[in-house]
Amino acid sequence: MKKLISMAAAGTAAAAVAMPAHAQMNDYDFSGPRVEAIIGYDITTAGSDSDNDINDQDDESIDGLLYGVGLGYDIDMGSTVLGIEGEYTDSTAKTEFSDGRDFEGFGLGRVDTGRDLYIGARAGYKVQPDLLAYVKAGYTNARFNVLARDGESELNDNIDTDGYRLGAGLEYAMSPNSFAKFEYRYSKYGEAEFDYGNDIESDRFDIDTDRHQIVGSVGYRF
Repeated sequence: MKKLISMAAAGTAAAAVAMPAHAQMNDYDFSGPRVEAIIGYDITTAGSDSDNDINDQDDESIDGLLYGVGLGYDIDMGSTVLGIEGEYTDSTAKTEFSDGRDFEGFGLGRVDTGRDLYIGARAGYKVQPDLLAYVKAGYTNARFNVLARDGESELNDNIDTDGYRLGAGLEYAMSPNSFAKFEYRYSKYGEAEFDYGNDIESDRFDIDTDRHQIVGSVGYRF
């Protein structure tokens, strides 16, 4: 009986030591620099001021595949995480126009979506030791390449747009250094300028363009 009691006591003590160690092992640290690959769905639409309610052939949106890379730095404060981040992305979305029908115009004319630069901050809360729920906000500068051709030459001009981005997502720590993210973000562009081929820029003008993106990413934390 004494031996059984001693064995049980030893087992209880071992479990008491092992449980905190296991909990500590799974309490991931979200601190430090990170890099990630991004892919997702990208749709740009006309804002309320640019809606075309007269022409029912104008569907006022373009969509395509979003892809790019992101960098960031986070500070783990226990149950909360604060960080800064930046992205360089591109998209396959472009205006389609066929036989005068189904023109995808949304206030910018015929365009091909170009690079998008983003810089911002995020704040998150650990809903469990390895899962972070977060919100984000920042500045975005998106480029749209103008599509025009006269049969012999193509126009090589761009529209550079300025706006803000809001988003929310989940980050799952797959290991102490690797992670996966799922995120939705909304961008609003309110100002733009033409960027001509010889470093000549037009005066700034107002636009009303919305952008919605659903993305996933995988990354590595150093």
